[in-house]
Amino acid sequence: MKRQIMSMLAGLALAAGSLLGAGPAAAAAEPPIDPPAEFGNDWHDPVTAAPPVGRPATASCQVTLVQAQFRDFMPHRGSYAPPEECGRNWSKVVLRLDGSVKGRQYDRLGHLAVGGVEVLRTSTPQPSPDGIAWSVEKDITRYSDTLRSAQPVEMLIGNVVNETYTGVIDVKVTLTFYASDGTVKSAGTPDKVLAPAGTSLTTPRNSERIIAEVYATGSGGGCEEYWYLTVPDAAPYSCKAADGPYREVQIKVDGQLAGIAAPFPTVWTGGWSNPFLWYVIPGPRAFDIKPIQYDLTPFAARLNDGRPHRVEVSVVGVPPGQTGWSTPTNVLVWQDEGSTVVTGGLTRHQESSPVNSVTYTPGSEHRLDTEGGHRLTVAGYLNTSHGRVVTSVSRTLANSSVHRWTEGESLDAFKGTWTDDETVTGGRQVTATHRTYTMDGVTTLGAGDRLRTVLTLGDTADTVVLRGGKRLTWTRLDDAYAGDATYTANVPRDQRHAVGTTAERYRLYGSGGCYDRTLTTVQGTVTEDRRRC
Repeated sequence: MKRQIMSMLAGLALAAGSLLGAGPAAAAAEPPIDPPAEFGNDWHDPVTAAPPVGRPATASCQVTLVQAQFRDFMPHRGSYAPPEECGRNWSKVVLRLDGSVKGRQYDRLGHLAVGGVEVLRTSTPQPSPDGIAWSVEKDITRYSDTLRSAQPVEMLIGNVVNETYTGVIDVKVTLTFYASDGTVKSAGTPDKVLAPAGTSLTTPRNSERIIAEVYATGSGGGCEEYWYLTVPDAAPYSCKAADGPYREVQIKVDGQLAGIAAPFPTVWTGGWSNPFLWYVIPGPRAFDIKPIQYDLTPFAARLNDGRPHRVEVSVVGVPPGQTGWSTPTNVLVWQDEGSTVVTGGLTRHQESSPVNSVTYTPGSEHRLDTEGGHRLTVAGYLNTSHGRVVTSVSRTLANSSVHRWTEGESLDAFKGTWTDDETVTGGRQVTATHRTYTMDGVTTLGAGDRLRTVLTLGDTADTVVLRGGKRLTWTRLDDAYAGDATYTANVPRDQRHAVGTTAERYRLYGSGGCYDRTLTTVQGTVTEDRRRC
């Protein structure tokens, strides 16, 4: 079966090419817009090539969840009540954030929780002197259980406003509920959405599927914001970590390892010492941080005993006492309607020895080579009202990177690849996902303090779902970013003489159709917006 799954994943790229070729002719590019010779006081509002959230053609109701200004680190607190006009059975719920900021400000990290459940983790773009506006959309239908009753709301985008950093962040967040009218099926959402109290979790006793999602982010302005660049103590570099740059996000149940994952190497909109890379096109996931998902169903029998259990998330490789990681966690639960208590057991727990090989080579150009990886397989069974169901989860992580730099870090180069392969078997259905994250960049500080950054980022995922050995669905995501920007460092903003070209191509295709969009900017001007499929 494993060989069959891997063969299908390997063939997705060929199948995708066939799908693209079978579609309508690519749309003609819009006439190019002449960009300025260098960045000025204003540029195009931030935009991504990602698709908008699909919306059903049913009646809808809208609720304003947050309307606030963020000037400091005081959270906005409010309340939420579900709309009366659209019932409690929704086919889709779409969150939309609209933001604006002007003046001078750093990029800031934000989160939004409803009833203690994290529904959005985001970051902000850096503004132009004249001001920018941007938006983020997210499908939050899976949190419907939380949204069916009145809840407290908390949102924070930590910010500093003073004579130097003048940008006040204005935010409005709305939820649009699309009713189920019989022609559009209601979404198969979890029966319960739980926000663990600290590390304590108590699940319903008839749980038959349990998914934990962790919004893991390395951020906060310290070295863990650039965890992939950290080096051991023996190497002369500004960001240290005794075990090097390998990171792994783990979840444990009652102290037993229950899941592993590779963190996504998010680059925020001030990243790589060059904000001109990100003024218009952010890096993948920067505005909408995707949670890591762990299938904890093999542990459901243990969690179903009615007692509180300890669920802990940690990040391997972070130096003791080092801050900079956030790991808010939600737990999604599907219940067996035909059972009061679902029993079962954990039947397999097999873990490889973790690998973390770090080799430092000194010289006029320092070099750090890193190879890391880990494997975990867990399996269990549940005695449900529809029979015994066996679930197994296998996950394999690998990381390879090369970091090069010179004294004073006037040259700083990094090339890395992370893979996260996961196979979940539940009964007769198998879901296999192959994720790959890539980063390849170099920053140089040359004559006249001209700082140049050239960087590419990649976020790909191939997923295939089989039932009884036959393929049901497949998807391929390929989100690629490329940027090249130069400016004069250590001078006032109006003397930087910045130039830069950035581009993003976002492709999503599979058994459900095809989406393909390319954006290109030059000096903050969108010069290409091309849609294929």
